[in-house]
Amino acid sequence: MKHLKIAGAAVLAAAALTATPAFAEDAPGPITVSGSVALVNDYRFRGVSQSDRNLAIQAGATISHESGFYVGTWGSNLAGWGTFGGSNMELDIIAGFKTEVSPGLTVDVGATWYMYPGGFDNTDFIEPYVKLSGSLGPVGVTVGVAYAPKQEALGSWYANGFEACCVGYSNEGDKNDNLYIWTDVSAAIPSTPVTLKAHIGYSKGNDGLGPFATSVAPTGEYLDWLIGADVAIPGTPVTLGVSYVDTDITKKEAAYLQPSFSRGQDGTGSIAGGTVLFSGTVAF
Repeated sequence: MKHLKIAGAAVLAAAALTATPAFAEDAPGPITVSGSVALVNDYRFRGVSQSDRNLAIQAGATISHESGFYVGTWGSNLAGWGTFGGSNMELDIIAGFKTEVSPGLTVDVGATWYMYPGGFDNTDFIEPYVKLSGSLGPVGVTVGVAYAPKQEALGSWYANGFEACCVGYSNEGDKNDNLYIWTDVSAAIPSTPVTLKAHIGYSKGNDGLGPFATSVAPTGEYLDWLIGADVAIPGTPVTLGVSYVDTDITKKEAAYLQPSFSRGQDGTGSIAGGTVLFSGTVAF
């Protein structure tokens, strides 16, 4: 899962070059390709661990046309809560259109198809999104809305964790939708390789468990947030990051999700508790 994908996603960064006559300057071509590979100590999607609070390797690539259209893909290993019927991988397919609507203001409209190869089709879902990006002085700001229409992957197939572990589906085939609203801000510290960053998001969806005891909005409605910093290593494509991520999901609110909603699915150690995230990313 993605939009926060707390430590890593494909970025539109590197320009492809085209050949030009001798003594002339190279000019960027109509198509650019960019991407990244990252190692993170925990894959958090909207504040909730998808890797059972363990290491994850993530990679993505994006192909962009000068018209503003783009397609991309992003993937990560999964564990625990995020296995989605036996899949140990998330593979996202992304497509959209990005353009500047006024000086300094960019709109990005697209959709993400969340796939879990090796799992079952009813855990896959599509989520359209709209993002506005601009700046307030030295601070970059992005505001986004993602709305996934009713799909089985978002339904409440189990009412609680006990049904998931010991009884079986109580509402098989249920469909639901999901809304996610978020804001990201970032600011580079002048004369340093450091960029400060922060994020807050709001999820609203089903209040049960979907197929294979997972959910995009585990408690139905909650907030997630992040605050941290990235350091670009001068002269290299490497960026190191550290951040603190948390949610307002309390142990009491998540009790009905157990044992699914815990590390090792043993009923202890919530996978939505606050933690420090570390990341190392190589961009190309």
